[in-house]
Amino acid sequence: MSRKIFEEEHEMFRDSVRSFMRKEIGANSDRWHEQGIVDREAFLKAGEMGLLLMWAHEKYGGAGVQDFRYEQVLIEENAAHGDAGFFMTLHSRLVGPYIGELGTEEQKARWLPKCISGENILAVAITEPGAGSDVAGLRTKAEDKGDHYLLNGSKTYTSNGINADLVIVVARTDPEKRHGLSLFVVERGMEGFERGRNLKKMGLKSQDTAELFFNNVKIPKENLLGELHRGFYHLMHFLAEERLLGAVGYLACANAALDLTLDYIKERKAFGQTIADFQNSRFKMADMRMQIDVAQAFIDQCVEEHGRGELTADDAAKAKLFTSELEGRVMDECVQLHGGAGYMDEYPICRMYLNARVSRIYAGSSEIMREIIARSMGLDPRKK
Repeated sequence: MSRKIFEEEHEMFRDSVRSFMRKEIGANSDRWHEQGIVDREAFLKAGEMGLLLMWAHEKYGGAGVQDFRYEQVLIEENAAHGDAGFFMTLHSRLVGPYIGELGTEEQKARWLPKCISGENILAVAITEPGAGSDVAGLRTKAEDKGDHYLLNGSKTYTSNGINADLVIVVARTDPEKRHGLSLFVVERGMEGFERGRNLKKMGLKSQDTAELFFNNVKIPKENLLGELHRGFYHLMHFLAEERLLGAVGYLACANAALDLTLDYIKERKAFGQTIADFQNSRFKMADMRMQIDVAQAFIDQCVEEHGRGELTADDAAKAKLFTSELEGRVMDECVQLHGGAGYMDEYPICRMYLNARVSRIYAGSSEIMREIIARSMGLDPRKK
């Protein structure tokens, strides 16, 4: 089924993005996988191409393009031809909008230009050793000291944590209120801001995922992002887009895995015929093609609704839940169809299988997504 969501300019953009991903990102994937981090130059090159924070106003150096479909193209092409650990979208569409929507004019003028050029890399630090999905349980705190805030605490599992120059940190500012949180921009080089390990993970080996420590970090008052004590609600505001971004990526990875597997089973032979000639293989492939295509129709509809400002939190949760679960099933089937080769790290499908496992955990676990969807159906035990 042809996709009706894209127009001619999106497809022209796709051609240039595909070339960029193959030349600058995919070509370096093996090296980044081994070194455990993407080169900072990758962000600079993306910035030169005008691919970062495309939504930002031209006065900051952006393209002023609000259309989410361009980011959808970037995600799909990175999944097919780039590197899953190149978290360009986290930089541009997950973290960047916090500054773009919550920042003052002074903050935007100070930070956005270098984020758009790729000179400054962005991260957001939410998760702590004792608090993940329960954002209201965070313990990192920022105390008002008159002319500055004093930040103390630690974060973990922070994507882009080693490379990041600007980190949006969620900290407790009102100890009396469960949701008394605020957002602060911590800058590279601030005294007391330290990075721990580049954490070793099951998958996404090239993604720098770090521990961060804040020991009496003096945060200037002008680095408070958004309203004081309103950080929890600021986070909730951006969740629908974050989950849609995830859903687009999970489905794109599933589709890329299916394409790889289709090529492989047409070439690999067993018992005098190709793997593709066996009925079991053909039926498995047909099932995956059908499920991916059906999911794509829903995701494209969600993208269109998001473009109109109509995407609901529960529909975003459905998109995130279904595509992350589908990605896991597809990766498992594709490894099986690769046979022993699928278990070898040198084959892309092996890495894709390992990368996919986290999709059901971050940006809200599958269990949290089910809870959101159930509550939208009126199944909320809190209201009994």
